Amino acid sequence: MSTNVLFDTPGPRARVRNHLLTVVSVVLVAAVLYGVYRGFDAKGQWAGKIWEPFLQASTWQEFIIPGLIGTLKAAAAAAVLALLFGAVFGLARLSDHAWIRVPAGLVVEVFRAIPLLLLIFFIFYLAPSVMGGGDYAFFAVVLGLTLYNGSVLAEVVRAGVLSVAKGQSEAAYAIGMRKNQVMRMVLLPQAVTAMMPAIVSQLVVLLKDTALGYIIAYVDLLNTGFKILPAVFFGSLIPAAIVIGIIYVALNMSLSYLANLLERRTRRSRKLTTGPVEPPDAMIGAAAGGVGGVVID
Repeated sequence: MSTNVLFDTPGPRARVRNHLLTVVSVVLVAAVLYGVYRGFDAKGQWAGKIWEPFLQASTWQEFIIPGLIGTLKAAAAAAVLALLFGAVFGLARLSDHAWIRVPAGLVVEVFRAIPLLLLIFFIFYLAPSVMGGGDYAFFAVVLGLTLYNGSVLAEVVRAGVLSVAKGQSEAAYAIGMRKNQVMRMVLLPQAVTAMMPAIVSQLVVLLKDTALGYIIAYVDLLNTGFKILPAVFFGSLIPAAIVIGIIYVALNMSLSYLANLLERRTRRSRKLTTGPVEPPDAMIGAAAGGVGGVVID
């Protein structure tokens, strides 16, 4: 049996103390949940009449499903564009040519630093003056999500490629491969699987960030389910928030499940020389020499 040097096996007294703390924690959580329940009950939020709209097919057909379609359209378009943006600029940051590497790094750092909400606002109000009148809500949401999340994914791509053992590329160069062949046939196939957890994490963030379209009146799940629907059915604000929250949780769990399934299948088909790459935000505060075998220039 292997022993974890960072964890001492608890003795009899420690186990009793741990069990006691667990029971106390469960009781406290249950008390908080009961307090929330009683507070909602005192305000009449569990009354059947304010939950009835969510049992009617017309509510889902006219409000929730159209909003869900709007959310999925924006998320799908932004995800594809963000992955392309991340791949292009991530590989550009690895270029040997400074005239490619430096501008790419500047673009990535600028769009990572700008708050996403500010970016969406800027695009939404700038677009009419540049392209003429029209409804640019969808355009602003998708472009804002693409620029921000694509910049984060660019760092994921760069870290994923750098995480592959240096001997892999040296061996490829030794048999006469060119740099583009080494990148396409040796480094990227191994890096993609290592990058998958970080990519999935960022795509979940992207899906949740579509809710920022609420601010510019984009017709998404949050707008139709949490703003329009309670205005039609007065008093159903809390039920609407609960239902919409459950839908978002289900969407994110489904995305994570599908991505993890893809990752497991890919790992079974390849023998990797590197471990998973952490999201860029998890690297903040790490040693300057590198994180988990990934060297940061």
